[in-house]
Amino acid sequence: MAALAFLLALILLATQTNAQTVGVCYGMLGDNLPQPSQVVSLYKSKNIGLMRLYSPDGGALNALRGSGIQVLLDVPNENLQNFANSPSAAANWVQTNVRAYSSAVKFRYIAVGNEVIPGNLAQYVLGAMKNIKNALGNDLGGQVKVSTSVSFGVIGVSYPPSHGAFSGDAMTSMGPIVQYLASTNAPLLVNVYPYFSYKGNPNQISLQYATFTSPSTVVQDGSLNYQNLFDAMVDSVYAALSQVGGANVPIVVSESGWPSDGGFAASVANAGTYNANLVKHVGRGTPRKPGPLETYVFAMFNEDRKTGDPTEQHFGLFYPNQQPVYPVSF
Repeated sequence: MAALAFLLALILLATQTNAQTVGVCYGMLGDNLPQPSQVVSLYKSKNIGLMRLYSPDGGALNALRGSGIQVLLDVPNENLQNFANSPSAAANWVQTNVRAYSSAVKFRYIAVGNEVIPGNLAQYVLGAMKNIKNALGNDLGGQVKVSTSVSFGVIGVSYPPSHGAFSGDAMTSMGPIVQYLASTNAPLLVNVYPYFSYKGNPNQISLQYATFTSPSTVVQDGSLNYQNLFDAMVDSVYAALSQVGGANVPIVVSESGWPSDGGFAASVANAGTYNANLVKHVGRGTPRKPGPLETYVFAMFNEDRKTGDPTEQHFGLFYPNQQPVYPVSF
């Protein structure tokens, strides 16, 4: 009986760990999307315990009350300059969008800007992060980590992963930001898309390596063996962090996914394979950093108002009618 009880405890622990490892991004740039209350119910029915929200939508935040779902909430890019220059503006935002809900909504992270480094807005990120962090105070600041979400484009050298380094354009911003994250025990949020790397270089990157289906090691980097591109990309960011005083800064993958239609290698089969394998894989971590790697799948729904490449409208796990595009188990 004792052995059975121990086994059941291990199974429960594994289930809880996975539930806290994988989330899904809730984008809203679509017509005919379900009401926020329906979306929250869908998350719960699929055992998805983590959600990324790209802006403080009141309908979504109200629907999240009492749900137990933990939230990664973005400060929209258009607010960065104002919040960097005005502590009171940052404090008002925190009061309206975080404190007003914090008794019933579990905020996990605040992402101060999404994919603005390098670029014209990069100069405002750290100042805005500090003002948001100060506005959270001692009470919420201990629970809610403040960071920024960067694209993999901040990496200038990614091969081999142990040589990972930030690009020259990104370094001006990333060095001080990483040191600040280290001082506040906060993670760096990184959007990691093997799909775009594969699309950009299909002659040197195989579909198997990009979708977690390679049967053996593809890249050997010293004593570390890489069987998938996702791990190699994440570990190159870890290497870059270690070069700028961030050896102990964890990574949270704030977006990763694969499109099911609209362009090169975008199919239901490839998307289903990638995301199902991603969900199963991230509980193990990477060769450089074993252990659960918190990851947010992009995205919950196909969003038909997204602009740019046609694939942008086809990253959803679900159609707007809440039917799955392909099966993924959480």
